[in-house]
Amino acid sequence: MNRRPGLSARLKLTISYAGFLLLAGAFLLSVVWVFLLRYVPDRISIMAPIYVPNRTDLLHVFLPAAAVALAFLLVFGLMGGWFLAGRMLAPLTRIADAARMAANGSLSHRIRLPGSEDEFRELADVFDAMLEQLESHVSRHQRFAANASHELRTPLAISRTLLDVARNDPPHDQAELIQRLSSVNTRAIDLTEALLLLSRSDRGSFNPEPVDLSLIAEEAAETLLPLAEKRQIALEVTGGRAWSAGSAALLLRMVINLVQNAIVHNLPSRGTVTVHTESRRDASVLLVENTGHRIPPGLVPTLTEPFQRGTQRARIDDHAGVGLGLAIVHSIVQAHDGTLDLTPRPTGGLLVTIRLPSSAQASSPNGVY
Repeated sequence: MNRRPGLSARLKLTISYAGFLLLAGAFLLSVVWVFLLRYVPDRISIMAPIYVPNRTDLLHVFLPAAAVALAFLLVFGLMGGWFLAGRMLAPLTRIADAARMAANGSLSHRIRLPGSEDEFRELADVFDAMLEQLESHVSRHQRFAANASHELRTPLAISRTLLDVARNDPPHDQAELIQRLSSVNTRAIDLTEALLLLSRSDRGSFNPEPVDLSLIAEEAAETLLPLAEKRQIALEVTGGRAWSAGSAALLLRMVINLVQNAIVHNLPSRGTVTVHTESRRDASVLLVENTGHRIPPGLVPTLTEPFQRGTQRARIDDHAGVGLGLAIVHSIVQAHDGTLDLTPRPTGGLLVTIRLPSSAQASSPNGVY
């Protein structure tokens, strides 16, 4: 934004200090006049035994001295004000330098303003926290963009290889080529849709509405029941109503991803997946628990990172996924101001606990609004 040049904050404070000091001096001189000099008579009788100065004599002596005193106060105020303003505004200079570095792309710099707690210290701490969050977001987005580019490049490279083989070997089985191209294209579409969903949930661009997590859980279980039966996994939904506020579509995708992940990463047969919903004080809780192989504790924190497919986790058959299931779940939970906890089960498998703020209208006995 273009602005006309003006005085610096330091110069403004200096002039303010000096002006205030000058006004204080003038006020003191006026007090001397009002309460002292005006009572001195203009003329003194020559019959007095001793010489007594009149008002004119006192003014002749007092005014030059008062002018010198005011001039001294003005100079002292300017010098002292300039020094004090510099000391007071020094933290702002450090904050401005840090902001300038951040504007140039350097987000690793921190102000770390020393001293006691005051307004400048609070501003510097808030700015440091903002820089830390920005650096974390930028780093995560850069890593995500690099991983997304790599993941999207893989199916495209496979498609090009298949087409090159078909072009160089015309008698090649066309049905097999079409089937493989269809599979690769489906994977690319799934990945693209997952990326779009992740972007949408990151922005949190939805209108909150009352949602019953128990109904969402039942709908997700019904959708994935054929997949569970195919893999001989017992899928069960328990618990009661748990009302929250949010996007029904995103919350459904969240539960579907959790249940699908629980089915895929399970025992080869006779495994179980349990989805439980309940209300706890001011939170609505969703728990998804599955059997499976034991998960190393060091692997758990990486499961919500994009494109982290948990290479040390066992899968049933060749279901590869796109590596965004739990990342999307984590993003949706954050968009709904909730919390996500992943706990490895001692006997194997994973317990996922999601806590979302309860809906204010959850107290309706029939769930009707």
